[in-house]
Order: sequence, then structure tokens, then C-alpha cells
Amino acid sequence: MQPRASRDHVVGWREDTLRLRVTAPPLDDRANDAVVLLIARAAGVPRSAVRVVGGERGRDKLVRVAGVTAARLRDTLGA
Repeated sequence: MQPRASRDHVVGWREDTLRLRVTAPPLDDRANDAVVLLIARAAGVPRSAVRVVGGERGRDKLVRVAGVTAARLRDTLGA
């Protein structure tokens, strides 16, 4: 995840890592909220289905998307 980007977007996959850019700064969980919203919109799931479960304070995050398999998520977000 790259905070303070010029726009929110999914960059793509690099091996098993999804690369994202968000406009939010890494302050007060704003970047984490932007990541959750971006993944939810891109995956077509409710925002409540996406949760940051690791890396809340760093650039590398572990995100769980409820109700979606890893394969479907990879296909939906551009393999």
C-alpha cells in the first residue's frame, strides 16, 4: 500500500501481494480505512466484509475478505 498517492486504485498483483495506492495519509487509521473501502468496492463486497487483520501501522497489510475465496478475489482484482 502506498499512502498519499494521487488517486485511489488497485495497481495489480506482484506474486501473492496485491499492490494498492490510496490518497489518504497514514494518520489516525485513514489509510487503513481507505484500503478497506478500495478493496470492498473493487471486489464487489460490502465494506463490513473487509477487515485489516495485520500490519495496521505499516505499509504491508494483511486483509481478510469474508465470503470470498482467494482465487475469486485474485480474479476479481485482476490476476
